[in-house]
Amino acid sequence: MTSRTPATRSRKAPGRNQPGRLRGIDAARGLALLGMMATHLLPTFESNANLTPTWIGLTFSGRAAALFAVLAGVGLALSTGKHQPLSGPDLAKARRGVALRAVVIAAVGLTLGGLEVNVAVILVHYAVLFLCVLPFLGLGAKALCAWAAGWILGSPALAYLLRPWLLAAEPPLKLGHNPRWEDLGTPGQLLGDLFLTGYYPVVQWLAYLLVGLAIGRLVLAKALVPVLLLVGGTVVAVTAKAIGVAAIEDWGGLAALEKVVNAPGYPLGSVLQVNLAGLPQDGSWWWLASAAPHSGTPLDLLHTSAVAAAVIGACLLLGRLAEWIDLDLLLPLRGAGAMTLTLYTVHVWVLSNFYLKPLPAGWTEDGMYFAHAAVAITVGVVFARLSWRGPLEWLGHAAGQLGRGVLPRPATAGSR
Repeated sequence: MTSRTPATRSRKAPGRNQPGRLRGIDAARGLALLGMMATHLLPTFESNANLTPTWIGLTFSGRAAALFAVLAGVGLALSTGKHQPLSGPDLAKARRGVALRAVVIAAVGLTLGGLEVNVAVILVHYAVLFLCVLPFLGLGAKALCAWAAGWILGSPALAYLLRPWLLAAEPPLKLGHNPRWEDLGTPGQLLGDLFLTGYYPVVQWLAYLLVGLAIGRLVLAKALVPVLLLVGGTVVAVTAKAIGVAAIEDWGGLAALEKVVNAPGYPLGSVLQVNLAGLPQDGSWWWLASAAPHSGTPLDLLHTSAVAAAVIGACLLLGRLAEWIDLDLLLPLRGAGAMTLTLYTVHVWVLSNFYLKPLPAGWTEDGMYFAHAAVAITVGVVFARLSWRGPLEWLGHAAGQLGRGVLPRPATAGSR
């Protein structure tokens, strides 16, 4: 939507679209947070021998975490020049700022890793992704699109070739738990887990940040860009998933993989629909033909990246609509989305208090989820209304400012 005030009469006119655009990005973050909470608290499989997928597993598994990662790339693009990437000394300062933010995120993640909780905590991997994407921060949209496409196609094959070698080491270069402070004493296992053998392998997940950077380098204020993200993302997502399903169900993939798994009665078909993270993917190149959530295959990366692009486009369009009718439609989502690090951390800490314990009397899994979601939305709305940053967001922002050589100050909430 164009500004109602002619640009010739006010130099602030372009900025009127800025809040709606950034609010749309925050709203997408809020959706990602709620989706990840759903996979943590609600069952992704029915409790039966066939492991029948639930609608939660079919809808959110793999997609919510990928959206979270793609939005990290969008946020980095918005903080390093938007559609005109920084260069020279400014870029160097921005890189130092991002690196210090990564240190804060890693520290929070390593602390959470010490908790007993049935959640794969993403924060340490998230921090490493920030460091790995530093060389790409000075690139424009076209170059980033090329890098993202190459990474989506090439990194799964590289991981497929290297992963068995790391797992065959003695001891295997895999943690088997969330990264924690003690793991710094075994750097080989820690790095092997973070980059290739863990739940969120950085080698493949870097594709999400590259996609996010490419999206953030677009001129998001243009009216057609959100529409292109929504329509293009939807088409690519549906196509990638359809090809993956056909490869497994119609072209012989499932039969070949069942021979590799060699476990009669194992519901491989159900697992391929929801989560492939816990299953060794070796012994057959057919693994790379699926689009299964958390498989890290080309089709999985392409599908989940496209879903993220479509969600971002939809949220940006809703932000424009909210601006046009002068009604903050996205407040419940954007408030939580502006402080995801704090809310995610509290969410994981609360879950650790219920680990291997029965739910309190009168509570159900659905009730626990809606309680977590309601608290996250309420706290987010309060902080947004007061223009406050979340505590951990302020710490990360302060670290970023120090990296840029700017003394941090108590600041109002930002949209990044």
